[in-house]
Amino acid sequence: MSHETGTGKYEQLLARCRSFEPVPTAVAHPCEETALAGALEAGAKGLITPILVGPVAKIREVAARGGLDLGRTRLVDVSHSHAAAAKAVELVRQGEAEILMKGSLHSDELLAAVVAKETGLRTARRISHAFIMDVPTYHKVLVVTDAAINIAPALEDKADICQNAIDLVVSLGMARPKVAILAAVETINSKMVATIDAAALCKMADRGQITGGVLDGPLAFDNAISSEAARIKGITSEVAGDPDILLVPDLEAGNMLAKQLSFLANADSAGVVLGARVPIILTSRADSVRSRIASCAVAMLMAHTRRQTLQPVT
Repeated sequence: MSHETGTGKYEQLLARCRSFEPVPTAVAHPCEETALAGALEAGAKGLITPILVGPVAKIREVAARGGLDLGRTRLVDVSHSHAAAAKAVELVRQGEAEILMKGSLHSDELLAAVVAKETGLRTARRISHAFIMDVPTYHKVLVVTDAAINIAPALEDKADICQNAIDLVVSLGMARPKVAILAAVETINSKMVATIDAAALCKMADRGQITGGVLDGPLAFDNAISSEAARIKGITSEVAGDPDILLVPDLEAGNMLAKQLSFLANADSAGVVLGARVPIILTSRADSVRSRIASCAVAMLMAHTRRQTLQPVT
């Protein structure tokens, strides 16, 4: 699949977005050209209606320097990045925005405002991150989680990470997404905690503690991705060879996996934070425009799914 053809997996996401209206999005501290341009371009494509939160003079200066037209975009003036994070979260709590988007501040600064006990956007769920990856050698969008937030998740954390990812993929239009729970081997070994956790997660799904997906694990990466590799190992699995979600054992494994796919397999990766009251778009300065737009498309579809299933944020 060539990314230049316009027929890739992300383009299919964008096509799905065309039937929906743009979603009001609080953009925290878009005071760098790439961050500002990304928000404005997503607005121009009809994915979001950006609300730019930060020092207005600085935002106007960045726009002028980059030749970016702010048009009638709403600007909310605050003095610095910490205040921008707090104000953007407040706009979500007040129902004025249904998506939160990172500008040019540090991810930790934005997430600190999200998890603040009295004023944040926490739910009963563990907050987690998902990479939504377009891997040229794989036949559909592939979600890798969690490769950015939870360093060494316990079993209960993994259950939330798994449920967050299932809900994400369902919002993208996929019924009963398949979850491959990764480890180094496909057999249970008490010395390898990831294999025990994988077995427990599968049983949790059997008992209704995780819903909406098809789980299998532990699976080594080759058995997860290749049905032929699974066949050779004698593994009978509905998931092997066709997963929608790769649930990794810890952040280090996930981060390495996602970056290997990006840099060795030329994958694009969109990023979104899950488990909060609204989807959170976490982009990096290194992200391509295509990845940034895909992140906004994913968040937009999640926001519309949320409208159908939940009451407005209060």
